[in-house]
Amino acid sequence: MIYEAEFWVAVAFVLLVLALLKLGAHKTVTGALDDRTRRVQAELDEASRLRAEAEALLAEYQRRRQAAEQEAAQIVANAKAEGERLQAEGKAKVEEFVARRTRMAETKIAQAEAQAIAEVKSAAADAAVAAAEMLLTETVKGKLAGKLVSDGIKGLAAKLN
Repeated sequence: MIYEAEFWVAVAFVLLVLALLKLGAHKTVTGALDDRTRRVQAELDEASRLRAEAEALLAEYQRRRQAAEQEAAQIVANAKAEGERLQAEGKAKVEEFVARRTRMAETKIAQAEAQAIAEVKSAAADAAVAAAEMLLTETVKGKLAGKLVSDGIKGLAAKLN
């Protein structure tokens, strides 16, 4: 057993462990582990705090997004209502414009008809006077003819107009 290598490796290991214990290596190792534990715990606490902040920010942004969506929906509804109002107003204005134009056209047509009727009456009166003058001139002679023609022309022109 003394001559076996495994025995001397075990003895060296036990001596190394005893030397490390005497020098206080176990305190250094446990202190380093405790420091590492404290750092990890601090990082976990910081991560929890950051997660809570992120969740609060997420909730705030979701609330703002929802408010913005509601505001956008309200703006769209207002725009649609305004568009419908403007469309109805435009339609009423177009109908009023068409009615006004129709009345103006009817008035112009009535004026043109009246003027045409007056021109036809005037032309008919002139033609009747000319025909009567011609007829009377051929059938009646002398002073009586002249007097009848002039009286007839004056009376006929007044009656036809």
